[in-house]
Amino acid sequence: MTQASGSSYRTGSESNVRVVVTTGNDIAGHRIVEYLGVVRGIVVRSPNIGQSVVGAFKQLLGGNISQYVDVCEAARHEAYVTMVHHAEAMGAHAIVAMRYDATEFLQGATEVLAYGTAVRIDRL
Repeated sequence: MTQASGSSYRTGSESNVRVVVTTGNDIAGHRIVEYLGVVRGIVVRSPNIGQSVVGAFKQLLGGNISQYVDVCEAARHEAYVTMVHHAEAMGAHAIVAMRYDATEFLQGATEVLAYGTAVRIDRL
């Protein structure tokens, strides 16, 4: 699945109702009542043949390579959604300290990891 610039991913489809996700360590107006553990979503992606060919030509010219951006955005989104599902399965209300990490797994294939701490919260 590729995501074009201006797609719903870039306009906020990461927001969700059931699980609050933040890069911070707390959630305004709430207190953490239970730490459930680390949750994660892992995706390994590589560009398809068309993206690779067009991307290789654009590398010669320099600048942003939108074909590769699309692959990266889709991988981050999929890892994020998987992480949220993991938290939901644990009964979490929120994920705090959420981060992304990426590592070249093989030449041309990148692992994207979304992770954070699943917690239960109460309103203050």
